[in-house]
Amino acid sequence: MNKKEDFMTTETMNGTEQHYRIGDFAEMTGLTSPTLRYYEKEGLVKPHRSENGLRYYTDADVNWIKFLLHLKSTGMSIEQLKLYVQWRAEGDSTISKRLDLLKKVRADFMKKMDDLDHSLTILDDKIDWYAGKTEGRISDSEGFAEYLENMNHAE
Repeated sequence: MNKKEDFMTTETMNGTEQHYRIGDFAEMTGLTSPTLRYYEKEGLVKPHRSENGLRYYTDADVNWIKFLLHLKSTGMSIEQLKLYVQWRAEGDSTISKRLDLLKKVRADFMKKMDDLDHSLTILDDKIDWYAGKTEGRISDSEGFAEYLENMNHAE
């Protein structure tokens, strides 16, 4: 095996572990290399290092990043992610803190979902109102506010 192949896989007790360079890892996770370096700087991900100091990541790191991205997509801030990562590293004694944080993030996310759902309803109503105007189902004199009132929708 040459050095490059040695870098790409290692033998573990559970078999062979695949290693990914930062560019490949970035592509696998949908992130950019600078974003991964930022996440590393913020302590969200800890790449492994080869003997010559090159970053590499494993399949477990892929799963970790995917999990962090799920949390981030709920609106979790970088600061909240950092807290979560810190508490996770501290072990089971912080489970209640992590649970409380996740519950707060979920409540905030559900509020945003409700707001988005309402906005989508208004958008659909506006589309229907315009379609009704062009198709003659809605009179020229009926304004959008009146239309919403007739639909029992609030603006």
